[in-house]
Amino acid sequence: MLEAMLWILRTGAPWRDLPAEYGCWQSVYTRFSRWSQKDVLKRVFDKLAQERDCEGYMIDGTIVRAHQDATG
Repeated sequence: MLEAMLWILRTGAPWRDLPAEYGCWQSVYTRFSRWSQKDVLKRVFDKLAQERDCEGYMIDGTIVRAHQDATG
C-alpha cells in the first residue's frame, strides 16, 4: 500500500493510472486520504528521516556531463 502511494507521488500520475500490481486504486486513494488527514504519513517520513544511515547519495543534474559524441 505504501509503495503504491509512493509510486503516485513519484510519478505524478492520476490515481486511476495506478498499475494493477499495486491493487485497486480506490483502496490506495482512500488509505492515502485517511493517512494524510491523520498525519500518519508525516510521522512515518519524520521517523525515517531520523534514522537515516547516509547510504543514499543524490546526483545533481548540473554536475552530470555527457561526452560530446553521446548525442542522439
